[in-house]
Amino acid sequence: MKTLSSLSDMTGRRVLITGAVGNLGRVMAATIAELGASIILLDRPGSNFANLEEQLTQNWGIECLCIECDLELERERERAIATIKADGKGLSCLINNAAFVGTSSLEGWSAPFQHQTHSAWRRALEVNLTAPFHLSQAFTNELRAAKGGNIINITSIYGELGPDWRLYEATSMGNPAAYGASKGGLVQMTRWLATTLAPDIRVNGLCPGGIFRNQPSEFVERYEQRTPLARMATEEDFRGGIAYLASDLSSYVTGHILRVDGGWSGW
Repeated sequence: MKTLSSLSDMTGRRVLITGAVGNLGRVMAATIAELGASIILLDRPGSNFANLEEQLTQNWGIECLCIECDLELERERERAIATIKADGKGLSCLINNAAFVGTSSLEGWSAPFQHQTHSAWRRALEVNLTAPFHLSQAFTNELRAAKGGNIINITSIYGELGPDWRLYEATSMGNPAAYGASKGGLVQMTRWLATTLAPDIRVNGLCPGGIFRNQPSEFVERYEQRTPLARMATEEDFRGGIAYLASDLSSYVTGHILRVDGGWSGW
C-alpha cells in the first residue's frame, strides 16, 4: 500500500500556475512547492514576481520560472507557451487560476444588467474561458507525456449558482453576467476535457466560495449568515484541495468539481 506522503510527493514534476502572484495564486504556489514540484509562475506584466520567487526557492528549494503574460491577448499567450516549451522540461500540471474579475470602476462591469457592456463581456470570456482552453490545448502533449499529468480549472460558485442579490444591497459591489457565464463555461469545459483527454490526463475543477477581501461589512455579515460554516473563506482554506487535485492523492478522480465553499452550495 502506498503511503499518503508518497502519493502527495510531487518531486520531479513541474506545474504551471496562471495568476500566480495574486492572493490565491501565491497560496497555491506555496502548496505545490511544499510538495516538491518546480513551478512556472505566470501573471500580468508588472507583477511582483521577485518576492514570491524568493520565498518559494528559499523555503522549499524548488526551481521557479517567472513569465509575464497578458492572458487577454492571444499573441501574449503564444509567446508564453513557446517559452515554456523551449526548455524541454515538460509539464505535469496546469492550474488555470487567473481570472478577469474587473473592478467597480470598469465601465459596463459592475453595473445593472442593462448597462453591462459587450466589451467587458468579451474581456471576461477571453481570460476566464478562452485562455484556459488555449493553454490546455497547447500543453496536451506535454501533460500526456508526464507522470500524473493533470489540469485544474479554478471555477466559482457563480459558475454553478445564481447570485443572491440581497447580499449586495447598499454596497457598490456587483456580480456581472460575464463572470458567471465564463465560470459556468469553465465548469462544462472541465467535464468535456475530462472525458476527451482520458485516460492520459485528469481534468478537475476547484470551486471556491467567497473569499474575504475586506468587502463592506454589510456584505460580509450577510454572506456569513448565508453560509453553513458561518464565515467567508481565506486563501489557506484551499491548500488541501489544490494538493489533493494536483498530486496522486486524486489519481482516480477526473471530471470532478471540488467545492470549497463552506457549504454555500448545500442549501
